[in-house]
Amino acid sequence: MQIMCVPIQHTHSYPLYIHHANLAPKNPILLLKTQRFLTSSVSASHMGFPTNGAEADKSLKFLLYGKTGWIRGLLGDLCRAQGIQFSYGSGRLENRASLEADIAEAKPTHVLNAAGVTGRPNVDWCESHKVETIRANVVGTLTLADVCRDNGLLLVNFATGCIFEYDKDHPLGSGIGFKEHDTPNFIGSFYSKTKAMVEDLLRNYDNVCTLRVRMPISSDLSNPRNFITKITRYEKVVDIPNSMTILDELLPISIEMAKRNLTGIWNFTNPGVVSHNEVLQMYKDYIDPNFSWKNFTLEEQAKVIVAPRSNNELDTTKLKKEFPELLSIKESLVKYVFQPNQKVNA
Repeated sequence: MQIMCVPIQHTHSYPLYIHHANLAPKNPILLLKTQRFLTSSVSASHMGFPTNGAEADKSLKFLLYGKTGWIRGLLGDLCRAQGIQFSYGSGRLENRASLEADIAEAKPTHVLNAAGVTGRPNVDWCESHKVETIRANVVGTLTLADVCRDNGLLLVNFATGCIFEYDKDHPLGSGIGFKEHDTPNFIGSFYSKTKAMVEDLLRNYDNVCTLRVRMPISSDLSNPRNFITKITRYEKVVDIPNSMTILDELLPISIEMAKRNLTGIWNFTNPGVVSHNEVLQMYKDYIDPNFSWKNFTLEEQAKVIVAPRSNNELDTTKLKKEFPELLSIKESLVKYVFQPNQKVNA
């Protein structure tokens, strides 16, 4: 069997412009990873797919889940830009038969899941809709992972990093982030509790790539799901440094991770942290010089929300090693979000 490994072009714009069919077939690093896989990932290879760095050697076709969700739509746009065949799954995640029908019809090489319940207008919804939250975030995700495993398919699962909070071993401002192997310590919201639960169970599935997304941001400042859009509309905001995910940079990386058949848990944020005030100051500097905002404390915030919110820093060493050109959170905010939307003259 001949395994083709594809080199990656490391430029800041590389995620959008990697075309699988046009890349050269030799890369010693990826070949080495493939050799390690062939000798150590016996259970995964028996399932019919290579993992952890071994490039797929057949035409790509992605099956995307997430109803009409924000991230699923962006993934579809990226697939079109890269010439990747894709289709949208119509089955409900908790309905095994409908998932099997989707896979039988689409015949995908990979499945990407951006489905799940976050609540409308926010996670407080989950506190009063616990069964619905369990059905989507736990039962549905596990069913999809299991169906994918039975069909020899790798599942890229967009999860959350909102399952941690600063503690004595990871103090605020210390630069010590939570790593992929760390046990979640935040269950203040029912949403986060279900996400921590399903992540722990998914560790047992060797066909799953779990991406811990946090406070997602995109260049579309009109989207109500965008973290920046949210906080610019709040009457008051807290001011706490957090790890965040710039989708314009990281979603293309998620597609590349699928191409590389990477598995396991990944902290899927840009390196470093940024505070609410720092983001809003950038918004004022680049977008609206007349913008102003007010802060309040966590204690004051607790009076107007149902469930506590997660604040943390995630360690991105693992992701940065795989993708060395990944920008820090503040650099990525400027490059991908504020400069493209700039309305204030420099």
